[in-house]
Amino acid sequence: MIICILQYVLETLTNYMKVSHLKHLLSTVALTLLLVSCGGNNTSRGTGWEINSKKGGFQYNIDFDEQETGPGLVFVEGGTFTKGQVQDDVMHDWNNTPNKQHVMSFYIDQTEVTNLMYMEYLNWLEIVFPTNETRYRQIYEGALPDTLVWRNQLGYVEELTTNYLRHPAYAEYPVVGVNWLQAVQYAEWRTDRVNEYILERESYVQKDVRYNEIDANSTFNTAAYLKRPETVYGGKIDSLAGKNGTVKRDTATVNVYAGVEKGLLLPSYRLPTETEWEYAALALVGDREYNTYRGKKKYPWSGEYTRSSDRRTEGDQLANFKLGKGDYGGIAGWSDDGADITIQVKQYPPNDFGIYDMAGNVSEWVADVYRPIVDDEANDFNYYRGNVYLKNVIGEDGKAQIISPDQLVFDTLPNGKVLLKRLPGDLDQVAIDEEETFLRQNFSESDNRNYRDGDVESSRNYSNGRPEDGSDSKLETKLMYDAPVNAKVTLDEEGNAVRSIDKSDKRTTLITDEVRVYKGGSWKDRAYWLDPAQRRYLPQYIATESIGFRCAMSRVGSKSRVKKSARHKRQG
Repeated sequence: MIICILQYVLETLTNYMKVSHLKHLLSTVALTLLLVSCGGNNTSRGTGWEINSKKGGFQYNIDFDEQETGPGLVFVEGGTFTKGQVQDDVMHDWNNTPNKQHVMSFYIDQTEVTNLMYMEYLNWLEIVFPTNETRYRQIYEGALPDTLVWRNQLGYVEELTTNYLRHPAYAEYPVVGVNWLQAVQYAEWRTDRVNEYILERESYVQKDVRYNEIDANSTFNTAAYLKRPETVYGGKIDSLAGKNGTVKRDTATVNVYAGVEKGLLLPSYRLPTETEWEYAALALVGDREYNTYRGKKKYPWSGEYTRSSDRRTEGDQLANFKLGKGDYGGIAGWSDDGADITIQVKQYPPNDFGIYDMAGNVSEWVADVYRPIVDDEANDFNYYRGNVYLKNVIGEDGKAQIISPDQLVFDTLPNGKVLLKRLPGDLDQVAIDEEETFLRQNFSESDNRNYRDGDVESSRNYSNGRPEDGSDSKLETKLMYDAPVNAKVTLDEEGNAVRSIDKSDKRTTLITDEVRVYKGGSWKDRAYWLDPAQRRYLPQYIATESIGFRCAMSRVGSKSRVKKSARHKRQG
């Protein structure tokens, strides 16, 4: 646009070279700069129509620069790396063999989620869904970490069961006792609170709405806002609009919402995939030389040892882990790693991405369902196992349905813990069906957790495209992996809890579609587990005193935040 204007100005100057009145010349140039446009940013290259006209028509954010970095996150530029064990495979494990993967750019929490951060979540739940109302009590109780994970039959740590989560002394320590499902629900809640704040900051809703207008019947959900904004805050959002939430059209006042096309709201906070977590932990950017890596990294930091080689900190440990039998911190007065259990976040130097505690402190849940083999032959781009595709439930009015407070649906886990599946105000969703999968080439069903490993075609019973018994029905993962049947807690006719477990002594594995990967060594692990390539798994409903989590967020738009240029330009 600027080039076009300058061209026009040059032509105008040439025409006015004979004009004797300089004032006339300058006014003409000024008018040209204001009025002339050769298909500027506000004009469609497709139709020539004006975009964002006050008269109406197509409205779009044509000034979008790049994605805002959400609270607590750091940017990680994606790239190609070798996932899995690359050196010192002393145990000869076969569940993390090296394979080359490419990761898209993303964001990840600078630190693990702390007790203070999680307590904010609990506080919000307690305010919005008061525990003195029986129907809401299980919402709060289902989100509570299991503080009894600290107990040890032959050790006295009882004070941790009552103090670790809530005492200010542990505020900046990573939260533990949280199972995978609870971590996912925290990330969903965090998404809504951050986007709710952004709407207020940008004056799409009135100030302090998030404090004054929330209750069980009036909450904010990002997905619901993007799909059916008029339903947010219990249908009151139009009356809560800020100065940018309305616009004048002729004599009418029209509500304006920050839809996807505005580029204002952030993508979802979520658990990182295993590939993202490992890539972020390795931080190979510090060992990069042009288009290659200079060496193989064993830890998130440079070097082959757990102690610092820098002059000022020489000999200091670079992570919080178990140094040996009975050695969780070192000799009193000269602690090797400064902790005996967990430790405050940011106590050790960050890696080259600026991320703290990617080794030690606590292990961390990631999003993936566990399988022994990473199927890089099927995919080597943003690898993730665990996709379950859903769609919105459409009502008789042709619109997406919203979950109301009187439609609370809880899920009882195998260990008897009760969790709320979805919060009131969320979009109601179901598994996709043939309407979405018919004649598709890239996916054929909703649940893809056992894709190419555990499905019929992958099982030992598969023959000529069908199970040996001739059944057309899809066999479950248990035919591929002989895992125990999930425990169940049910109620008898008198309302008493009946607990049942699989007591078979013929089970050969714990692998199911409900076991999740966790990464990184913790305060109670030896140095062997500090390698970012190491991977372990637990059922998604289990919590421990050594597993926490951090959140991630996808990057939309450009791969890099810095414009790339050739490193060496040929002369001549």
